[in-house]
Amino acid sequence: MSGTQQDHTPHDGRRPWRSRVPLSAIAALLLVGGVLLAWGISRQHPSPPQAVDKGAPSAASSAASGKAEPAPGRTQFAAMPASAPVRVTIPSLKVSSGLERLGLGEDRAMETPRDPAKAGWYTPGPAPGSEGPSVIAGHVTWNGAPAVFFELATLDPGDRIDVTREDGRTAEFTVDRVAVHPKDRFPTVEVYRNLDHAGLRLITCGGKYSRADSHYADNVVVYATLTGEHT
Repeated sequence: MSGTQQDHTPHDGRRPWRSRVPLSAIAALLLVGGVLLAWGISRQHPSPPQAVDKGAPSAASSAASGKAEPAPGRTQFAAMPASAPVRVTIPSLKVSSGLERLGLGEDRAMETPRDPAKAGWYTPGPAPGSEGPSVIAGHVTWNGAPAVFFELATLDPGDRIDVTREDGRTAEFTVDRVAVHPKDRFPTVEVYRNLDHAGLRLITCGGKYSRADSHYADNVVVYATLTGEHT
């Protein structure tokens, strides 16, 4: 995504938060958004750190019909009541970003943050800390300059991610693994399917950059599990 592309204007927080949404509707929206996200944050400029897969999915998370599990040995924390997020903090990267709200645009593509210094929460999905796979996306670069998730690919299993919520509580997540997925083979089901615990996915672009079509080849996805909370 570059500064010259069309403006995908995200929701600005004025839309009321609804904590009860039919699971079937959430599943449909997540699957649609998951497919289109691979294209929605692709038009950026080089060059972020190159990502390599770190950590490994458990047998359960690789099963097509199973419920994904945290990394082996990870102690998962009981899911929290739904509350909209307002800030994501990644201490090891010195990232602290307010959150825009992202939905689906008129073209049915997932909206992307207007501000390259901010990440955005995908509102059709679960709120961070509540049960399910919450999704936060951000730009890797913008007009040749590093953006909010420029160093996302350098996260390691065990790193912490904090998400501050409107209810005043902060959900503490621990990175399970970092994966690199080609955009044309984005694993929608793996990223967005139902979970039996509170999970978080941070998504940006990575891999080789094509100047011809302003396109990164891959998506970087950080998979994390809720492991605590504080106020």
